[in-house]
Amino acid sequence: MRNTGHPPGSWYADTATAFPTLPPLAGDARADVCVVGAGYTGLGAALELAGRGAGVIVLEAAEVGSGGSGRNGGQVHAGQRRDQAWLEKAVGRDDALALWRQAQAARAHLMALITEHAIACDWRPGMIHARHKPGGADDDARHIDLMASRYGDDNLALIGAAELAAELGTGVYFGGMIDRSGGHLHPLNLALGLGRAAIGQGAEIHERSAARAWRREAGKIVVETAGGRVICDQLILTGDGYLDQLAGGAATARVMPINNFILATEPLGARAEALIRSDAAVADSRFVINYFRKSPDGRLLFGGGENYSPTFPRDLAGFVRRHMLKIYPQLADVAITHAWGGTLGVTTHRVPYVRTLAPGVQVAAGYSGQGVMLAPYFGKLLAEAALGETAGVELLARLPVPPFPGGRLLRWPLTVAGLSWYALRDRL
Repeated sequence: MRNTGHPPGSWYADTATAFPTLPPLAGDARADVCVVGAGYTGLGAALELAGRGAGVIVLEAAEVGSGGSGRNGGQVHAGQRRDQAWLEKAVGRDDALALWRQAQAARAHLMALITEHAIACDWRPGMIHARHKPGGADDDARHIDLMASRYGDDNLALIGAAELAAELGTGVYFGGMIDRSGGHLHPLNLALGLGRAAIGQGAEIHERSAARAWRREAGKIVVETAGGRVICDQLILTGDGYLDQLAGGAATARVMPINNFILATEPLGARAEALIRSDAAVADSRFVINYFRKSPDGRLLFGGGENYSPTFPRDLAGFVRRHMLKIYPQLADVAITHAWGGTLGVTTHRVPYVRTLAPGVQVAAGYSGQGVMLAPYFGKLLAEAALGETAGVELLARLPVPPFPGGRLLRWPLTVAGLSWYALRDRL
């Protein structure tokens, strides 16, 4: 397996399906649409555009799926990033309903992509939301009632502390909710499958072709790389936490990169049977969440901890292992075979930033941890907008995404201080 663009120590990279090395852009090329970024959003856009007969070129700085799309926890949460009660207050009940339907369409779209293109990404159903503090059962019950009565969602159910302990193999949680419409998958294999599908439809993808700048010239958009140029009519910018100044100050003021980390244990053998008996994915209620699931070969894949610096902790395995042992102290003797990190984009309200930056130029980022399900579909919506069908993007543009406070100089320290405070509350 080629490995140059993927993080060292990644279990996903070590178990990825075969994928060809794609050549960098060389010289001038022409396309109807240029897409920057070969992650879920960019590949979703390329697949939709190519399938509808548009000429599309994708520029990827590293390799297909080598950013957050190939490094994340692989969890599929139903709905938008914020719950429906929050959305109703933020954008009104009509738009909240439209956003719910959009999220439902995103899930159906993801399942259809996996089936239609035979993407071997180990899809498993089931998602458990676990409460890490006492109290909260009444809030969960109200949420379940709202979703059933107003949105027709009957996939949610309460789970008590004792039942949850038996399910997970740990007694540290105080109950929670089960979502039968959620689930988990191999995120890098999903990205590689989308890449193969896009190429099969006629999309042109260039790896190791970082877009350095774009400009307007003679009525066209010109995107420059170190080795060439793409001359196009429309430009779609993606990248989530890897979004850079190419998207301009408005976007970078609203999308903040943070780092999150995952480990994989050795195969647990018979011990795996006592952990997450239903084989669902699990995420807890901490601000800096712990999220975990089992791999097909019986490992525990555990995500926990984050930082806000340009660098990762030197001992990634030890950093995440401390979080894992708070949930599963019985795994203290288990070897850690893999540990890796990735960068995701967050926004102030934890809703995605999807906007038209300029005529013919669109951006999507800031999924805040909800990209596995939403990003491929949002790529489809960006593709539709490039073809003149703008309703989906216009709905997302009504989500409030204010800039982080502090301006250019103080944004980072103020945000880090705020995030650190919320992380501290997890431990109180």
